[in-house]
Amino acid sequence: MIRIFKDNGHTLLMEDSMNLLTVIKGTCKYRRSKSHDFTKDFLPPSMSEYRYTFNNVDIFCPRNCRFLNFASCSSLFSTMENGKIVKGLAGVPDEGPVLLVGNHMLMGMDLSSLCEAFLREKKILVRGVAHPELFWGNFHTSCNVFNFFDLMKVMGAMPVSPKSLLKALSTNSHVLLYPGGAREALHRKGEAYKLFWPNQPEFVRFAAQFGATIVPFGAVGEDDMAKVVFDYYDYMKIPMLNDRIKEVIRSGGVQIRDKAKGEVASQEIFIPGMIPKIPGRFYYLFGKPIKLKGREDLVENRESANEVYLQAKAEVERCIDYLLKKREEDPFRSIINRLIYRTFHAPLHQVPSFKP
Repeated sequence: MIRIFKDNGHTLLMEDSMNLLTVIKGTCKYRRSKSHDFTKDFLPPSMSEYRYTFNNVDIFCPRNCRFLNFASCSSLFSTMENGKIVKGLAGVPDEGPVLLVGNHMLMGMDLSSLCEAFLREKKILVRGVAHPELFWGNFHTSCNVFNFFDLMKVMGAMPVSPKSLLKALSTNSHVLLYPGGAREALHRKGEAYKLFWPNQPEFVRFAAQFGATIVPFGAVGEDDMAKVVFDYYDYMKIPMLNDRIKEVIRSGGVQIRDKAKGEVASQEIFIPGMIPKIPGRFYYLFGKPIKLKGREDLVENRESANEVYLQAKAEVERCIDYLLKKREEDPFRSIINRLIYRTFHAPLHQVPSFKP
């Protein structure tokens, strides 16, 4: 594996901006045994790694999240046990294991704001599960610059698989799962906020095995950031691009859900054509937690597990509908209004929003 550092000189290891341990962690080379284990070999990010990822002064640097977080100015809400919606993450349990399940926004725009908010407000590192292509596939092997996806691994990302999910839950972690996967993150035109979840309630059975709490959530705001104008179907209409995508898949692209049925089976990795917009705002609502402690029967009883699965899915859809309606009441939805407010008032994460 090769990593090139174009902005550094010959004395690479002596420069302040270079941290060899971060590179080792980001390329998954740190291990305690013969093979790398994403749970046992994970080292929590240091404060310098946190600052580099979320607070880098170069807001246009593609390796960090500051520009997106600045532009989106996320507003987060959660639901208490009595059903009351409050601003912040008070409704999300502090003690794990917790499984966060929700909708994936375009290109995974929602990831950095969510993870940064949990670290800032609750001092909790969320372990997200990501497409294996970012770890072992063509994308991973062809990218030789230390990049944003390497930083994702430093911040706790791991390849999605039943084994990874079970191991993370066994360590009482807060785990972030998007059941729609790449099909939602790389959706087609006109499919914003549409769920593409599998029919199998597997994550419910995994959560029940460890007595985890499932927290469904909805996220909106991608339509205020960009508009998809060229999607997968458009790629397939161009013979040269069609052949290229199929060639990449045949030559070693990592496939998941290849035996699944329906739209969720379409997990092809591609970059949709987008037109940026004047930034709006991201909104997150975490629904009422679904406690599965003492519900070990769900591991074997698929019918009961499916009821919990449909409950979680319905809660995600309810959260999305709630946010789409309530964001119309936010006087600071536009970045222009937020910039004016921040000139005289609070820092980024304290900009007011609508009243829940």
